[in-house]
Amino acid sequence: MATFRKRGNLQWEARIRKRGYPATCKTFDTKAEAEQWAKGVETEMSKGQFVSTKEAESYTLSECLDRYKEEYLPRLKDPRREISRANCLQSRAIAHRIMSTIRSKDIADYRRAREKEGISANTIRLDLALLSRLFNFAKSDWGMESLTNPVQLAAKPKLPPGRERRLESGEEEKLFEAIGDDFEFCAIIKFALETAMRRGEIVKLAWEDIDLRNKSVLLRDTKNGTCRTVPLSRKAIEVLQGLPRHISGRVFPGHLHPDTLSSKMGKACQLAGLANLHFHDLRHEATSRFFEHTDLDVMEIKAITGHKSLQMLARYTHLRSANLAARLDGAKRGEVRRF
Repeated sequence: MATFRKRGNLQWEARIRKRGYPATCKTFDTKAEAEQWAKGVETEMSKGQFVSTKEAESYTLSECLDRYKEEYLPRLKDPRREISRANCLQSRAIAHRIMSTIRSKDIADYRRAREKEGISANTIRLDLALLSRLFNFAKSDWGMESLTNPVQLAAKPKLPPGRERRLESGEEEKLFEAIGDDFEFCAIIKFALETAMRRGEIVKLAWEDIDLRNKSVLLRDTKNGTCRTVPLSRKAIEVLQGLPRHISGRVFPGHLHPDTLSSKMGKACQLAGLANLHFHDLRHEATSRFFEHTDLDVMEIKAITGHKSLQMLARYTHLRSANLAARLDGAKRGEVRRF
């Protein structure tokens, strides 16, 4: 049964006590609003449809982000980026809002503010993805059943087309010249161009997973979460055979991190005068070379690169116009050479 009491001169509190449900209360500006709310809640309780909003109305987004970092993010393979993303979100004004008060308009306002700051569409998309997971987690695990996920209703930023940067004539030589006597980084670049492996897969590579006799490497820990076997070309094997053995058991130094490769690549490209070339572009280059220089079909290439779908692989299949012309003249795929 609902009871009502005046709080000060301007507010009314409605409190409902019903067997089988926790005490529920809420404050309103007028008694009429309090009575209307109480009537609706009692009806939901009678029908067994009532969901308490107490938890969702008790915590701010920032407080929930703290709990999310403590309970959920440690489960990830590499939580550092997501922790950094959560910390960034906590510095925004929206972080001080109570969870139950955040609406899709607030998410849209956050998106527009980030766009005005010049933040990339993909970064904003990842921010929104974290927020969406947080709301779902709070709803399913933290007793905030009354929450709706405002991110699902908000418009997402339009992503730009996928990168298509490739090594132009002479750029590979300039890159190696800029790297100089950094033997191991040169080896990593050569290995990436031969295998199309991701930077995270390369730095985690262990000698126990290398089978030189069968010319293959087993990748146990991939981005997609599934193992895959990558065949090794003659050049890839030559790279491996020229490497020293590390006590860590890693093929490449155990202290390397994927971000380290990106940083070293950026410095080398700047020194070589190569604009807009990232380490991940080597994967695109290697995959394109599979199509240009081998007789492998698309399914075989998909098995090597580990792309989840043919649609994802399609963006890597852009071939040089000169090679296409040679194919039109009857050249087989494996006979085509770059100019």
